[in-house]
Amino acid sequence: MKRIAVTVHTSDPLSETGILSFLRDDPALEVIGREEPRAGGVAVILTGRLHELAATKLRRLSRSTDQALVLIAERLREPEMMAVVECGVRVVVWRHQATAPRLVEAIHTAARGDSQIPPDLLGRVLAQTSRLYRHSMSDGDQPPMLGLTAREVDVIKLVAEGLGTREIAERLAYSERTVKNVLHAMMTRMQLRNRAHAVAYALREGHI
Repeated sequence: MKRIAVTVHTSDPLSETGILSFLRDDPALEVIGREEPRAGGVAVILTGRLHELAATKLRRLSRSTDQALVLIAERLREPEMMAVVECGVRVVVWRHQATAPRLVEAIHTAARGDSQIPPDLLGRVLAQTSRLYRHSMSDGDQPPMLGLTAREVDVIKLVAEGLGTREIAERLAYSERTVKNVLHAMMTRMQLRNRAHAVAYALREGHI
């Protein structure tokens, strides 16, 4: 079985020790040094608040690695939420919910190419995007055409409802591979970072 290469990024040595102890209990995970990231691996970033320095480091990491990103955060304000989406973070875990099983699940989710955002955070991202959209429309601007297919709209609407890949496949009578292919094609064509980013754009363009 191919193991998932994981790097851990935090400025708190004590927290890093705790995370590493969680991950080493899973034989499917291989913890490696930050200086040797591998494509297809996962980077775990731990922060309290996403202050400017942490946000800068997150942006730098998103540009310099092919790893999927998992963010453990204490809380996020609206500007920080949008920065997380733009950086392509696949999974967000609230720090108070970051138990060993939850963290391991988050890493496996990111490694599969799936996304997982806390429902309260996703709701705030959508609300923020909706406000930006309404402000744009109040200035007389017309939303640009995304050119989404009917299948893409069907899938992204269910993503916005919080459904996972398997649930979407069951709801639409598709295979899980088809759902992943639809999302991948849409996000690649529209240069969207992850599912939350795709939902935000679909909402802004009036598809949801």
